[in-house]
Amino acid sequence: MNDSGTWVGYALTALSACCFGFMPVFARIAYASGCDTSTLLLIRFSLGGLFLAAISAARHAALPPRPTWPVLFLLGFFGYTGTSFCYFTALKYASASLVSLLLYTYPALVTLFSLVFTGERPTLSTLASLVCALSGCVLVIGLDGQGEPKGVALALTAALVYSLYIIISSRIVGKKTAMASSASIILSSSVAYGLMSAITGTLQLPKTLSGVAAVIAIALLSTVIAFWSFFAGMGRIGATKASLVSTLEPLVTVLSALLFLGERLAFSTLAGGFLIIAALVVSGLEGVLKAKYGRLSEPRASENTR
Repeated sequence: MNDSGTWVGYALTALSACCFGFMPVFARIAYASGCDTSTLLLIRFSLGGLFLAAISAARHAALPPRPTWPVLFLLGFFGYTGTSFCYFTALKYASASLVSLLLYTYPALVTLFSLVFTGERPTLSTLASLVCALSGCVLVIGLDGQGEPKGVALALTAALVYSLYIIISSRIVGKKTAMASSASIILSSSVAYGLMSAITGTLQLPKTLSGVAAVIAIALLSTVIAFWSFFAGMGRIGATKASLVSTLEPLVTVLSALLFLGERLAFSTLAGGFLIIAALVVSGLEGVLKAKYGRLSEPRASENTR
């Protein structure tokens, strides 16, 4: 892979982190308008999946290999649904800061699972970047979270499921099939939430124009663009580095809350943001050296990810 391809991979994954990072702000606006969590997620995945499927069809996007279709369905129906369900349920039993901190153990889990399942050995610079990024997340989110054991367990489960989701998807979703694969995963997750809504019989739609706009923003910006750019970026730089770049997400969330919700900016947030950016710079330089000089050998991707 050349230098430009590496930088494009980092840029796409950073775009995904930014789109996901805006989601909590949009969610707060949607909740204030009367929308509940299950309804919000149902609309998010249904609208986002249909929109992305329509774009894929219009652009004649490459379809993933037929043998991967059942895996893509399971990734959405169980993988992403399980992550989001555990995460949002954990928020009922633990503070948002504690849940976020536990969720952002997933880059370390991805690095570990990559070593165990794919033989991808992390380099010294990758490990240093990981420690730096996780430390930055701690400073950005804070250490004052409180929670019940049930909330802690759910948050750690969300991190575990999401890590496995990233590892599996990295083996079957590639640059050329990112759009169609994203549509499949999102629609599969919408099926799961549709079944949940049918069983519980709850459907609370947003009651204000701003709430409707927030839900649409979550579906298009924090789902369609976020999913596609993550998979397209991961196809270029790999699962470990993609999860590392995703640590930008809490920083974007805090800064967007500062800009749009009037929340205060603490010095620890600035320090944490500096550490996260520093981690990405170190990781990015390693990726460029690898692409340009063939250093720091990297395992070959499977044919499905090309």
